[in-house]
Amino acid sequence: MKKLMAANWKMYKTADEARQTADALVKAVGTLPGDREVLIFPPFTALHAAHDALGQAAGFHMGGQDVYPAEEGAFTGEIAPGMLKAAGCGWVLTGHSERRHVLGETDALVGSKTAFSLAAGLSVCLCIGEKLDEREAGALTTVIHRQLETGLADVPADVDPGRLAIAYEPVWAIGTGKVAGPAEILEAHAIVRAKLCAMFPSAGTDMPILYGGSVKPDNAAEIVGLDNVDGVLVGGASLQADSFSRIVLA
Repeated sequence: MKKLMAANWKMYKTADEARQTADALVKAVGTLPGDREVLIFPPFTALHAAHDALGQAAGFHMGGQDVYPAEEGAFTGEIAPGMLKAAGCGWVLTGHSERRHVLGETDALVGSKTAFSLAAGLSVCLCIGEKLDEREAGALTTVIHRQLETGLADVPADVDPGRLAIAYEPVWAIGTGKVAGPAEILEAHAIVRAKLCAMFPSAGTDMPILYGGSVKPDNAAEIVGLDNVDGVLVGGASLQADSFSRIVLA
């Protein structure tokens, strides 16, 4: 399984800035190692620009940061899977902690977005993870199980594991500078893997599990070397081509 090195640019970068960063990233990475793939999630207004800049660079892919579970309709401000695909996206994020905890998305809505996007031909990176109070209450397993069960409730049992990634993001380690230690990452990813194998007996072992929690150039190599860590989902450190290229090549 190739390591999937993903960048979430969140609400940063105009179209011109995204084009410049994507172009600089391709140049900084050079020839991508055969065991790596790169996935960029720009803001919606920068999708076309980023796609043009990535060009035909081998191993580089692009996705949308969110999606609405409908082909079209009177849903002001939302974006459909077909619109993402037309802009050059092969992937989409669902369930990011900021969508859940800042914007109030429910587990059920996340599950609807995940299943609908897969059915529409997009690959999906489903984000899960616990808040600090949940971790301190000993609810790590409960939270992970609930988010996976609801988030993947309508995903077919025979789903192609290459089209569904799970990003474990301890919410308490996002944007705080805190990083879960190796033991904490191993524990959480083992829980995720066991649940995936229970839910998808034929595909669960091959679904990539990414770690997303303040990943930086100086800790990326250690993190991606851990068992059941099949890549990373990077926020702040992905905004500059230099720092993210070092993560990609870690």
